[in-house]
Amino acid sequence: MEQFTPLPSLLGGMLIGLSASILLLCDGKIAGISGILGGIVHPIKQDTLWRVVFVAGLLSGGFLFHLFAPEAFAFGIERSTGALILAGLLVGFGTRLGNGCTSGHGVCGISRLSARSIVATVTFMATGILTVFVINHLFGGAL
Repeated sequence: MEQFTPLPSLLGGMLIGLSASILLLCDGKIAGISGILGGIVHPIKQDTLWRVVFVAGLLSGGFLFHLFAPEAFAFGIERSTGALILAGLLVGFGTRLGNGCTSGHGVCGISRLSARSIVATVTFMATGILTVFVINHLFGGAL
């Protein structure tokens, strides 16, 4: 737990919840990032601009935060590039398989008491914990 950052993590979680609430209250949209990105890759007529603005806000917010607090980005990931690419592909596959991601199911779905989202979130959290355990304890962290 060398990189335990409770206050920035709490602030980040609050901002995610606030942005998801604003999107739902103002436009009736669910802030599922995988679904928003999917709507950009496979555009839906009259439903693309808000998606592009939302993603631009995510990216510009991260960029601005980096300008004011670059130390927050000073961390290392102790995995190989191949392992990171494989992990990204598996997350993408899991997102498609579960019809949503952490933001859609974990933030928006659970807050709406969706049984499907609760099951999906428990499943991907358990899978992530099991994956880290197997890689760190069975493979010695060598991936």
